[in-house]
Amino acid sequence: MKENCSSCDTDNAAYANNTQVENINLDNFVITVEVVPPHGPDPGQILSALDELKDLPINGFSVASNPVAKPRMCAMALSSLIQKRTGKFSILHCTTRDHNRISLQAMFWGARALGLNHVLVATGDFVAKEERKMTSDVKDLDVFQLISMAKDSDMVTGAVLDFRAEFNGLEKEVERLEQKAAAGAMFAVTQPVYDRDMARTISISTSHIEIPIIMGILPLRTSNHAEFLHNRVSGIAIPEKLREKMSDAKDPVAEGVENAREMIGIANEFFRGACIMPPFGHYEVMADILK
Repeated sequence: MKENCSSCDTDNAAYANNTQVENINLDNFVITVEVVPPHGPDPGQILSALDELKDLPINGFSVASNPVAKPRMCAMALSSLIQKRTGKFSILHCTTRDHNRISLQAMFWGARALGLNHVLVATGDFVAKEERKMTSDVKDLDVFQLISMAKDSDMVTGAVLDFRAEFNGLEKEVERLEQKAAAGAMFAVTQPVYDRDMARTISISTSHIEIPIIMGILPLRTSNHAEFLHNRVSGIAIPEKLREKMSDAKDPVAEGVENAREMIGIANEFFRGACIMPPFGHYEVMADILK
């Protein structure tokens, strides 16, 4: 007969507590906040910043995995910490870039054991050319196979809609989203959108795909920030009129917040949610955006 184990009882209680976190509900309009993990092992500053958001109408958090192909704290570990700290669901980002097939399956099972039910599957940013001698892309699976693996692991599985706004690539990306939905994607999150015309175009172009879509919103900080995103970051195009506003603004942070607030209203008009991506860890802007 096995002896009773108090530590096992504690572990089981902790697991049960994790499973009480509600899944994303896309029958209603949802708001998530993207979180970039820290460099290094200390999550304290980020967790404290997220504590300040507890009274805002935020449904959950979306945790990036090694963005721009630079090492950060494990997204699964931070997702678990955020979920326990806030009581709101965390969406774990997972890429084909960083893990082989064995590691990916192990990650999904580990995530489920930690009470993490949500994943956003992506290819991942490219490794910088100057670092390719030291760092390789793994890519055992393509993004469609990884979506299927996540779905088969009982994860609420999301995909990315990168509509290639900078060179009018929406038609091709809609075809890819059709394939992602067929592979098992249950929702999609777009790259940041900055005007109503683009939101409406995406909505019309994806209306035949029967999965909910969450619109990305990345608040601008400065004119230089806007120009960098527009000219240097794939998948983001910022209208000339908005870039001019940022350049002329006496308070560019406030101008960026005002645009983000406007985009939430537009997201509510065309989509099932908004994923707000506070730049450079400036979570304090959330209060002004959501007021």
